[in-house]
Amino acid sequence: MDDIRELKVYIEALNFSNLIWDICKDWNSFSKRTVGIQLVQAADSISANIAEG
Repeated sequence: MDDIRELKVYIEALNFSNLIWDICKDWNSFSKRTVGIQLVQAADSISANIAEG
């Protein structure tokens, strides 16, 4: 496999991250600031960590 974007686990991580973004974007500003930012960053880091590995 020559490209990380072909890995199923990487694709699933990206899909999960997109789902979290879609959920959090509709939250009120307090929820976004207190929980949403941290949740989105954690979800985004999954695919980033796979890419680094």
